[in-house]
Amino acid sequence: MVDQGRSRGRTETWRPWTPADPRPALAWPDGLAGLARNLTESLRRWALADVGPGRLMPWLAVAFGFGIILYFTAEQEPAIWAAIALAVIAGIGAVLARRRPIAFPLTLAIAAAAAGFATATVKRAMIAHPVLQAPAWNVEIAGFVEAREERERSDRIVVRVHLMDGARITEKPDRVRISVRRGMAPPVGAFVELKAHLSPPLAPLRPGGYDFARDSYFQRIGASGSCSAASARSSLRSRRAYGFATPRRSMHCAKRSTAASGRSCRATKARSRQH
Repeated sequence: MVDQGRSRGRTETWRPWTPADPRPALAWPDGLAGLARNLTESLRRWALADVGPGRLMPWLAVAFGFGIILYFTAEQEPAIWAAIALAVIAGIGAVLARRRPIAFPLTLAIAAAAAGFATATVKRAMIAHPVLQAPAWNVEIAGFVEAREERERSDRIVVRVHLMDGARITEKPDRVRISVRRGMAPPVGAFVELKAHLSPPLAPLRPGGYDFARDSYFQRIGASGSCSAASARSSLRSRRAYGFATPRRSMHCAKRSTAASGRSCRATKARSRQH
């Protein structure tokens, strides 16, 4: 039970200074040495408060993002085994230094940065795909529409390429982004045949500008271009020509296999009755 006789404290608002109250005295340092001593002591108190229990956890996300930034500023593509080995070594170092109050936060920040660097490197290896290196004209493309985007002047579609044929095509990109006339884009899931003018993903227009090529690369888009609205069309005949079964054909094949299995079962039963 709470002691009823115990005095209770009261909270009050801070009262501003009035001429009747004594003015607080200012403690001026004794020369430059005193100023440096006071500043050092203040910085020490602030540092101890910032490295208190749980105060450094938000900085792990900052260190992780810093590792990703280091990946994008690298002059050449890092080896995946080197990035993973660096992250593992940094993590082991953080575990070994867990009982040291100064070395542990530093090694933990280094491990988080190495983890961000390794994550970006592994992600790049997972989505690696061919990218168009030079512009190409009159490229024949056949594939499925994966995305459709309606814009003010034109529509854009993302085609997952099944077949690509062109004069300057050395490697077939997995996906291409095609611009067509407004309102003429086929629906998502349609199988299309078209002729397009393709170009590599757009590089930054100025130093430090937005990198369209990087954005397209992480979306697994290897080229972009445009085509006329008449060539962007869906065709069941084209699906049959490239070996894709249409829904009606698939249902007919299923019915035919079911009928064949039924006839074989009846024949088996007839033979067993004869024996």
